[in-house]
Amino acid sequence: MSSYIIVITIIGLAALGMAWMPALSRRTQISYSIIYTLAGVLLYLGLGNALPLPDPISRNEFTVRLTELVVIVSLMGTGLKIDQPFSIRSWSVPLRLVSVTMILSIALVALIAVYFFGFSLSAAVLLGAVLAPTDPVLASDVQVGPPLEGTKDNVKFALTAEAGMNDGTAFPFTWLAIALATIEGNADALRDWAIVDLLYKIVAGIIIGIFLGRLIAYLLFTLPGKKEVLATKDGFVGLSATLLVYGLTELAHGYGFIAVFAAAVSIRNYELHHKYHVRMHAFTDQIERILVAIVLILFGGSLVSGILDKLTWPMALFGIGFVLLIRPLTSIVGLIKTPLHVKEKMAISFFGIKGMGSFFYLAFALNEAFFLEHEELWAIGAFVVLLSVIIHGLTAGTVMQKLEARFSQKEA
Repeated sequence: MSSYIIVITIIGLAALGMAWMPALSRRTQISYSIIYTLAGVLLYLGLGNALPLPDPISRNEFTVRLTELVVIVSLMGTGLKIDQPFSIRSWSVPLRLVSVTMILSIALVALIAVYFFGFSLSAAVLLGAVLAPTDPVLASDVQVGPPLEGTKDNVKFALTAEAGMNDGTAFPFTWLAIALATIEGNADALRDWAIVDLLYKIVAGIIIGIFLGRLIAYLLFTLPGKKEVLATKDGFVGLSATLLVYGLTELAHGYGFIAVFAAAVSIRNYELHHKYHVRMHAFTDQIERILVAIVLILFGGSLVSGILDKLTWPMALFGIGFVLLIRPLTSIVGLIKTPLHVKEKMAISFFGIKGMGSFFYLAFALNEAFFLEHEELWAIGAFVVLLSVIIHGLTAGTVMQKLEARFSQKEA
């Protein structure tokens, strides 16, 4: 039987299943990420020889591109669904999470990797950068709902905005790891990193994203009022804008992840209460779920195909400690003196869900430079994502429901 036919059949079935997954997850309080990862495990145990090898190491370029596409589509949807208008003050909690919490997390992970696992400094920094971002893709259970939901929820807003921002702000640290791996006596490498990767690419991503976002919003909301023939109601504009913004920003050597999220927030803030946001978000969300189904099945397959072979017991203990201690503690530090209830702080700290962003950063870095510990990096990264899928996937629905009942407020 043709492998191609088997693959497209599985993709069709997985995509069809996603039509019911959100409702099923709400009913069972179990994240669909668990279901699809398990499906991948079972499929590869039963049909492994007839399916593509789910090895991110030997298929690194494919891994980079697939995870990249999933993340940028998710970033557009994430930005479009945030009802909270952007300002430094009102977004202070997620801004702390992508600065104080993220830097503390990277530093702690790097120190542990160097002193306990004997990693090189470059590999240690890369591990910190890979594990730092809160994933916008697998975190739907702890994020705000569709645009114009009309509910104020501090926890969901903080986790949504954090996921949107830190998939871009972790990029400089990935490039730092690459610079350390390729420095070879070049004293200018770190200076170039600070100027180009830390400053220019972030600023370029923000400026280009805001500019293109406002331009697209003008075409969508203002111009049709002057020229009715230019009005559109197509939801695929959200996906088109994602690819356009990402492509133009990368051509300008800025961070496309930052630009896509900045553009999405700019589009949303241009006409905050316009119903067209619902249509655009719905389309990007549907595309995202199809792509996520494919990646989770491949992830499940990789778990039974050797991705964890280099995982040792100390590394496994570190993974557990990262999910249950490092992320929560660094988040608590970042949230000091914020006007949130202690239970809200605890929930934000605990639900730092890991996923597609971690896979992308690791595959991207390994595509740019050689890291001697690349197999160990994949083993730890995959194990942490697996832990996050299981632990957060089993608890998010119930915890969020209880928090929503106590703290959420309907907006006037």
